Amino acid sequence: MVDSGHVLDAALPPPIESLLTPVAVEDDRDHIREGDRVLLLIEDDVKFARIMVQMAREKGFKALVATRGDTGLSMANEFQPHAITLDIQLPVVDGWSVLDRLKRNSRTRHIPVHVISVMDKNQGNSQGAFGYLTKPVSKEGLERVFNQLASFLERKERRLLLVEDDDVQRDSLVKLLSEGGDVEVTAVATGEEVLENLETGEFDCVVIDLMLPDTDGIRLVEEVKTQNRFRDLPIVIYTGKELTPKDEARLRRYTGSVILKSGTKSPEQLLSDTALFLHRLDQNLPPRARAALAQRNEKDTELSAKKVLVVDDDMRNIFALTSVLENHGMQVVFAENGRAAIEMLEQHRDVDIVLMDVMMPEMDGYETMRAIRKDLKYSSLPIIAVTAKALKDDREKCMAAGASDYLPKPVDTDKLLELIRLWVTA
Repeated sequence: MVDSGHVLDAALPPPIESLLTPVAVEDDRDHIREGDRVLLLIEDDVKFARIMVQMAREKGFKALVATRGDTGLSMANEFQPHAITLDIQLPVVDGWSVLDRLKRNSRTRHIPVHVISVMDKNQGNSQGAFGYLTKPVSKEGLERVFNQLASFLERKERRLLLVEDDDVQRDSLVKLLSEGGDVEVTAVATGEEVLENLETGEFDCVVIDLMLPDTDGIRLVEEVKTQNRFRDLPIVIYTGKELTPKDEARLRRYTGSVILKSGTKSPEQLLSDTALFLHRLDQNLPPRARAALAQRNEKDTELSAKKVLVVDDDMRNIFALTSVLENHGMQVVFAENGRAAIEMLEQHRDVDIVLMDVMMPEMDGYETMRAIRKDLKYSSLPIIAVTAKALKDDREKCMAAGASDYLPKPVDTDKLLELIRLWVTA
């Protein structure tokens, strides 16, 4: 191993105790009990986050706060909150990337995420956001957000409105979309019936065929989505109509899901897209839908050719991890101590993620992560801390030192691969 002891001789990091900086916003992470309804607030404005914590508690939630995008991802994966509010302009990992990764991860895909930001909302329509509130916000606006989330979580069934004028196809789609028992489908045949049902009922998603007997489907979508009360209502287009580029451009303003019936995998895509917008739990999905989502996410989170730096002072651990990672097509480089890890990063600028053992002699993992984060070019490099310790505050120490996520030993390989997929997905 290359001796790189000269790299950090200038200044030794402070002891671990000084890394335990106070939590920016006091939340309920130490007081969560079974049966509590938990809300994760990913927000870097500390003053605004404190206001939201207080309001969340008033609405019956236990509140968690993350002030960085990477910390929010880690906490969502660990705590499995019932709902999330998300700012877009976040340090380290921006909100759009956070939302994308949450919706690609099978552990967090079902969690409703309400965006609260000054940023443009169009991107959220296609990524599965539950709703969107533009800053600056009023107290009434925040109360609506919390009430919407609470109301959604109280219902066991999701409500879907389907419009299809062909009787045979309509019956087939009702059977397809309601399988699993957690979706109540209201099926209609005309645009007029769509508007009537939206006026009198409450729906979580709408599936629309564009070829209807009484109206132009694109015009119907525009009529619905330009009403303020339906701006967050997800719409999935499922049609046999041939679309012009102009048609597609009009539709993309209001939905990120346009599915042509002629596609060989169109039913599977309809299942996976509606599952995303309805925030369905994986265990409630029929096998066909689970398979479609798994295939879709395997393609999206391809690990092949990703480069991993493994840092561990025990060569047995390095060999074991290397075997697992290389079997999934990843390229592995390794270092046996912290100083060598920094040297390897300089030699391999294309490293996608670091697995950092914490308990190492001389320069331990805490010191190494702190040193890595001092270099701006590594400010967003994912680092998963791997430690044999199981103390209550161990995770907080790792995160304070610069870790993106945390994994205890002995390493669960499935959990390890899940975390790597979470962090290397673009």
